[in-house]
Amino acid sequence: MTEAILLVGGKGTRLRPLTVNTPKPMVRAAGVPFLTHQLARAKAAGVEHIVLATSYLAEVFEPYFGDGSALGLHLEYVTEEEPLGTGGAIRNVASRLHSGSDEPVLIFNGDILTGLDIGALVRTHETTGADVSLHLTQVTDPRAYGLVPTDDTGRVLAFLEKPQTPEEIVTDQINAGAYVFRRSVIDTIPAGRPVSVERETFPELLAAGVHLQGMVDSTYWLDLGTPAAFVRGSADLVLGRAPSPAVPGRCGDRLVLPTARVAPDAKLSGGTVVGEGAFVAEGVRVFGSTILPGAVIEPGAVVTDSLIGARARVGTRSVLTDTVIGDGAVVGADNELRSGARIWCDAHIPPASLRFSPDAA
Repeated sequence: MTEAILLVGGKGTRLRPLTVNTPKPMVRAAGVPFLTHQLARAKAAGVEHIVLATSYLAEVFEPYFGDGSALGLHLEYVTEEEPLGTGGAIRNVASRLHSGSDEPVLIFNGDILTGLDIGALVRTHETTGADVSLHLTQVTDPRAYGLVPTDDTGRVLAFLEKPQTPEEIVTDQINAGAYVFRRSVIDTIPAGRPVSVERETFPELLAAGVHLQGMVDSTYWLDLGTPAAFVRGSADLVLGRAPSPAVPGRCGDRLVLPTARVAPDAKLSGGTVVGEGAFVAEGVRVFGSTILPGAVIEPGAVVTDSLIGARARVGTRSVLTDTVIGDGAVVGADNELRSGARIWCDAHIPPASLRFSPDAA
């Protein structure tokens, strides 16, 4: 296997305001665009040629990654005129593939952070003679996901969308968003219209008797669809809990990028990242958070499990917990934000305007 398709066309609406100016795969996790981690792991698994299926803010990708040579890859970009869904996006880029009809093509989503053994998935595909192989992972509460029960040999039996009752939960195995397709199967997906690979392609292939194989790999797996998950994923990369050869530094409690400035008495922990050109002032405490390039955290502020956008500013003594601050936004001094608060890009919160606690103590 030397080819892959990477689906990076989604709008990332659940991640706003992070994705107002930046497509989801380009939001920085552990100091680099999240997409960098995926490309690096594919390269480590032997992939040489990757086609990026782009749509939302498609113009951002190629200026950053170019032809992929800096990563040891050959990258191509295909932009959808209108969103085509996961299956439609796969079919839309098929003409850029070089693989023979029986050769395997890796396909993965641009918003999943995973420790998947890609080589093992490909070997499973080849040894079982499958037409499509799916990475499955096990979750404690599968109600938010599509279930994929398999038989004793790992062959897929059904696709069950988001069960709600105990009787419907027949397995804890879910579709984890990485696949190996026999090249010829891609050509069976209808062209030129939206297609969901999860809701249409896979069930139809199964009904037609096509061999779909599941491989359970329950190493690290995280859907980065929400701000809280994205912040946690970045911290886990820094801490070394999630594997990636693209983390720009040693794994540990903190990652401070070149040109960032951190006061000597500031305390950074829990996988915190401080991006290029950012400034963390004296007396600041930051835990498990991402501070994007050019942001400023003023003296005495406390930031926990939050993401501070590029060029944003957090005022003196402000306390942020589980909060997202959009690019260029300003949170004035002595504010307290928590519980999933989202401050939009370039918004201004005056000093001492928002609090959850009854006083400033």
